[in-house]
Amino acid sequence: MPSAFIVGGSGQIGIAIACRLIQDGWNITVGSRTSTDVLSGCEHVVINTQQPDYLKECLKQPTDVLISCLAFDAFDAQQLLSVQKSVGRIVVISSASVYQDSVGRTLDEAGECGFPVFNGPISEQTQTVAAGPQNYSTRKMLMENELRQYANVPITVLRPCAIHGPHSKHAREWWFVKRLLDGRKRIPLAYGGRSRFQTTSTAAIAEAVINSIENQLPDVLNVADADSPSAVEIGNSIMQVMNMEAELVLLADEQSYPPTKGASPWSIQHPFVCSAICRSELTYQASVEPALQWLIGATTHQDWQSLLPQLASYPYSHFDYKLDDEACQLNSNTA
Repeated sequence: MPSAFIVGGSGQIGIAIACRLIQDGWNITVGSRTSTDVLSGCEHVVINTQQPDYLKECLKQPTDVLISCLAFDAFDAQQLLSVQKSVGRIVVISSASVYQDSVGRTLDEAGECGFPVFNGPISEQTQTVAAGPQNYSTRKMLMENELRQYANVPITVLRPCAIHGPHSKHAREWWFVKRLLDGRKRIPLAYGGRSRFQTTSTAAIAEAVINSIENQLPDVLNVADADSPSAVEIGNSIMQVMNMEAELVLLADEQSYPPTKGASPWSIQHPFVCSAICRSELTYQASVEPALQWLIGATTHQDWQSLLPQLASYPYSHFDYKLDDEACQLNSNTA
């Protein structure tokens, strides 16, 4: 029976990967900062990723695949490399945010430097940011480069984009779900609702892990849903799954980013669409239902801001309904 050790196995990505591997007959050990009862059918160990040599302490026996959902910078890469003699392959989750356009614009700096403009879908060969300590994406590149330079075992770097799935702390779908649950009948969308911010289901990430293990693939892989839905299409998909309806009001284009009205978590000025060597066979609409079911159930018993801290940390209110009403009154275009 093949074995895998998953660092960060109690988060949304780790849970999806663990469930898929358990389904396929793998022996799974999950490492996370706190004890968890989310997963059954696997062993669990508590780890402190801030401590040097934490993997040497908890990886007691060889494993076929070491998967890190938390690898963020060079320190994390070094921890993975420190145990590579005991593993057959290393898989890490990076991010599609590491890509930059032809003049160096990135997602991290879009608010200050303008939103990046790509000439077509972003492939694994698209230029990336320089590695460094400056921000999220540059630190992800530090991690990637460290692994690719010093690993003596096969590695796979997965670059998902706007991730969706159960157990998320950044469930973008809540922007639509809460409005529908609150009985909002008109929902404004910036940039005419045309924004395309590539979506990636956790199921697609789990499938990419399997493909990276079973097939001869490059060491860097984008991970994307079968489609790249617009903000309007995302809204319609969510309404269809929830069997609820609202009018989507398409706002006039703005020159600014982020937009002042109708700012959904997918509202971007220019398309951010990823191609992928191992693209998922599932569309966004076909894969989003588990995330919505989890969201609706989880928020019934817990305040959404504590449940979704990453979504709550945005520098503006997601649910300013007075602003929604003002935006809808000024616009008559609907989807």
